[in-house]
Amino acid sequence: GGLILFAIFSLVMDVFKIGYYSSFYSCLSAIKIIYPIVQAIFVVVQTYFLWVSAKDCIHVHLNVTRCGLMLTLTTNLAVWMSAVTDESVHKAHSKLKKNMTEEIFRWLLRVGMRSSSVEECNCNSQICQIFKNGYFWLYPFNIEYSLFASAMVYVMWKNVGRFIDHHSHHIQRLKFRLFRRTFFVGIMLGLIILVSGLGVLILYEVQVNSNTESSKKSQALTMYYIFNIVCLSLMSLVCIGGSVIYRFDKRDMDRHKNPTRTLDVALLMGAALGQYAISYYSIVAIVASTPRDTISALNLTYALLMIAQHTFQNIFIIEGLHRQPP
Repeated sequence: GGLILFAIFSLVMDVFKIGYYSSFYSCLSAIKIIYPIVQAIFVVVQTYFLWVSAKDCIHVHLNVTRCGLMLTLTTNLAVWMSAVTDESVHKAHSKLKKNMTEEIFRWLLRVGMRSSSVEECNCNSQICQIFKNGYFWLYPFNIEYSLFASAMVYVMWKNVGRFIDHHSHHIQRLKFRLFRRTFFVGIMLGLIILVSGLGVLILYEVQVNSNTESSKKSQALTMYYIFNIVCLSLMSLVCIGGSVIYRFDKRDMDRHKNPTRTLDVALLMGAALGQYAISYYSIVAIVASTPRDTISALNLTYALLMIAQHTFQNIFIIEGLHRQPP
């Protein structure tokens, strides 16, 4: 369901991108227009494939299947890196354009910053501006789709050649009646935080990127950091609570070597390194900066909580991976 949701927004982004690039067919290479068309076909085919085959444990042509799934996984990661790069370049050009005149900006483009690119073409019509703003706003959905699909393809790759013991499935119920009746609380809280996070993100982007007064931008930053601090605090407490519950579980720890579990742990720790690095550099920048205002204090708290949350979450997940089944 989540994959299809992100796929729909990715297709809308491709439509906006095709409409935007089609406005400049005279000053663009054909590959610029062909790329979003091919990407839309890839999204449709891959989403259908994952919807039909996500639960399959394939036992024929194992090497060919593993090779195909790894090719699909690397393609998704390449699309993800391309989307991140395009979004970063667009934001860099937007900030550069605000800080200099139009003539100097075009001269820099001609000199070699991005010659023969779409930035050199004029986008004066209203529909062109709608296409341009629309597909850059939809970039995060395409980025999440690529990561979502990569995770599902990776799970499928792990399930190739796997045998399932249908007699070993036991439903283990918790003894406390309170937990048996309130299992849906986590889902409801997650949905509330997800919807609230989207609202806060949209409001933050609108306030910060618009030409409003600095006080409103400061309020948007304060709201953004407070919301994230609350969410990270709750996530840290939940992960600590889960690790405590593990201590009362009667299951043994699995100490045997497991290549897939080792790969899971390595990928988990590798993915956390990016957040650790961002938080570390944020802390260094805040401590070294001269103005010590409320925003700096909130930013410092946010960076510290990000490190704590990822640490507790990784410990909780790794402990869960090493536990024997019921």
